[in-house]
Amino acid sequence: MRDTLLIIEDEELLRSELARHYTKSGWEVAEAATAAAASRLLGSRSVQPVVVLCDLSLPDGDGLDLLERHHGASGAEWIILTGYGSVPDSVRALRLGAFDFVEKPCPTERLDLVVTGAARSARAQRRLRTQSDDLHERYSVEAFIGESRAADQVRATIEQLSQVPLSCVLIGGETGVGKGLVARILHYSGSRREGPLVEVNCAALPADLLESELYGHEAGAFTGAKSRHRGLFEQAHGGTLFLDEISELDGRLQAKLLRAVEDGRIRRVGGEAEIEVDVQLFAASNRNLQDRVRDGEFRGDLLHRLSVFLVELPPLRERPEDIEPLVMQLIAEFNARSGKEVKVVSQAAWSRLRAYDWPGNVRELRNVVERSVLLSTGAQFPETWLPGEGTSTASTSDGDDGRVLRFVVDGRETLDQWEARVLSTALQQTEGNVTAAARLLGVTRQTLRYRLEKHGIEGGD
Repeated sequence: MRDTLLIIEDEELLRSELARHYTKSGWEVAEAATAAAASRLLGSRSVQPVVVLCDLSLPDGDGLDLLERHHGASGAEWIILTGYGSVPDSVRALRLGAFDFVEKPCPTERLDLVVTGAARSARAQRRLRTQSDDLHERYSVEAFIGESRAADQVRATIEQLSQVPLSCVLIGGETGVGKGLVARILHYSGSRREGPLVEVNCAALPADLLESELYGHEAGAFTGAKSRHRGLFEQAHGGTLFLDEISELDGRLQAKLLRAVEDGRIRRVGGEAEIEVDVQLFAASNRNLQDRVRDGEFRGDLLHRLSVFLVELPPLRERPEDIEPLVMQLIAEFNARSGKEVKVVSQAAWSRLRAYDWPGNVRELRNVVERSVLLSTGAQFPETWLPGEGTSTASTSDGDDGRVLRFVVDGRETLDQWEARVLSTALQQTEGNVTAAARLLGVTRQTLRYRLEKHGIEGGD
């Protein structure tokens, strides 16, 4: 399907020449000779142009007034044409969001470059808008799954917060309860959903590197800083910065963060100029920050600033009613990813799922369901890989010595972590003999070698 170019021009000869030229160039061209005709086309959505070429002076109106009325709704890039442009007009055109302001007569080659650039920009904007809409749907309030009263309260809080402009939100709760999910729901359901969401784990980076990541640096600020780097605050301008595990932030960076939040300004490492940033800040912690303040490990003034709004998420063990809807949602997700067709969960499996304490919360449950679905052999949800009772057993395939592998499943492990543990256990039992370990696991030696290399495990022979 060809992109549409709308030409709004009252000079019939020029309009016809432009239409003929861009039709030959592969465009679907629509035409309007007046502001009223253009408004009818754009208002009815019968034409959805990628680029609009609009004359500044029309018989029944002003091209800039037309731009102001329709620019946001049309989703197109506007190029204003004029035979007697002035500085105030060009300034107003750019302020209203025009892509460019071109004086007539304009050489065809020059106009082609401008139209091509405008089309590229419009397509990028539409992709971003589509992506934003998809994320908004994916991270709707209903993405926080659960039928318990606690889950209802969390959704009600998120719904309420998404309707107001936020400066700071602090999200608390144990590891694995879904703090990152809530941050994404708040962003993609709020007024800044068209802006970026930038996430960083404060515990994952050393203090000096984290400072550079957050605030950016100038060339030469430190060894290895060969060029200017825009930090995460700048990258999140107009959107949201999410600082996970904020409790692990170094004391010096806590003071710098407080100043950035209070003033809305940052300074790059090694820089002299202050840069204004407009971000809403979400922070999350699995530790009690009040206790950290009392212990002198976290600034009280920063805690007060971050906790303008506080969302506390309950652990999974306090909402067992939510296990069933979570499991069914996760089974559907991993069925779709892996091509499996798990449909039936036995009462015995439900009993074990409900009886377990889930110290790793929803993250642990997710790992368990992923492992169970991927290792399933039919429509039945297997109980073998569930935590709690029992062990999982893999038997030798050759029957020579009757050796078996036995190990307790830890539901907090990911599938990769679990596989690495199985491989290591097999090698230990066979004293590093890869051939024997392969027989014990029922795989070929080549397959075992590949998996050992994948996990960085050294094998014998």
